[in-house]
Amino acid sequence: MFDLKVMNSVLAELEEERGIPREKVIEAIEAALATAYKKEYAKKGQVIRAHIDLNAGTTEFQQVKTVVDDSTVRFITEEEEMEEEPAPPALDQDGNAIAPLPRYNEEQHIKIEDAKFIKRDTKVGDELVFPLEAEDSYGRIAAQTAKQVIIQKIREAEKVSVVAEYGARQGEIVSGTVQRMERGNIYIDLGRATGILPYDEQIPGERYRQGERIRGLLYQVEESPRGIYLRLSRAKPEFLVKLFEMEAPEAAHGTVLFKAIAREAGSRSKVAVASSDPHVDPVGSLVGQRGVRVSTVTSELGGEKIDLIEWSEDPKAFIEEALSPARILGVELDEAEHKATIKVADDQQSLAIGRGGQNVRLAAKLTGWRIDIQSVGGKVADPAAGKDMPAPEAPPPIAAE
Repeated sequence: MFDLKVMNSVLAELEEERGIPREKVIEAIEAALATAYKKEYAKKGQVIRAHIDLNAGTTEFQQVKTVVDDSTVRFITEEEEMEEEPAPPALDQDGNAIAPLPRYNEEQHIKIEDAKFIKRDTKVGDELVFPLEAEDSYGRIAAQTAKQVIIQKIREAEKVSVVAEYGARQGEIVSGTVQRMERGNIYIDLGRATGILPYDEQIPGERYRQGERIRGLLYQVEESPRGIYLRLSRAKPEFLVKLFEMEAPEAAHGTVLFKAIAREAGSRSKVAVASSDPHVDPVGSLVGQRGVRVSTVTSELGGEKIDLIEWSEDPKAFIEEALSPARILGVELDEAEHKATIKVADDQQSLAIGRGGQNVRLAAKLTGWRIDIQSVGGKVADPAAGKDMPAPEAPPPIAAE
């Protein structure tokens, strides 16, 4: 007999605080009791099961036997097998060796003819259970073994629970506290699991201290022998999308669509947006009144500049918008080479190219076109600053769910 009140209290606490279903905890305790019973009282080879009755507060023990015939086991004793000359292994159609059938063990198996006396409609492969006398006293080793089984089973159940919880949140923003920094990676305490912010997924220039709050995009749930690791990112374009969805209801509800993003994390991003409702201005929705929405996102990203651009199906109009804030005089497209030649005034040339070629580089990435910037006088921009820049693969559209 066990204390039902204590048992129910423990089950409720584990379910509420650690997300482990009570059925899994009961299963762990039953497995532990069966292991302890087998170690202390059972014969060698016996298959033991325990069943806890929460209503009565009692535990029942059973021996399990599998119904067999000569097609599933070998009816030969260990002594006979040792005396018998080893036969060549049987081969399958592909010439691979077939594993021999297991030897009949009266503690684990029961013959089909004997099983039918107990249960008439039984068949090969069924299991028959035989009640055993309950025992309340266990030795120290058996009790220690039972404890280890319970801990292992609860850890396994908690692992499944964490994977299910965070697997459903993949693609969302999660937050936690900085636990430690190791080899450039930041380990984050998320409560029930540990998150990792790899060096490549951090925003350049950001620094964090132990215990500081941090947010990131959960992009991968990874299981390993050492536990569950949740991989986070602050550098992916999707993190920027999710931040805007948190600030702008129009983006969260799918009215404002994110068509393409070119991002150099921590420095500058260009975001092409469109609206599924003609009455909603996609750029204005994300900027917000007096720029409050975009400034909130910028603050979270450590001051990263964000250019919001209205997406267009017209490549000329889209490329012109992508090169903002520079004013463009003309756009010539070469469809064969997928190249755009941009005409700008002399005083707009450096603005179109941007510092270190960043503006034209991001515009090329956003639109998927090679961009060549020329001044109206025919002077070609410095090649190192972005002339004949190879066009990267066009980024796939990012649709806000």
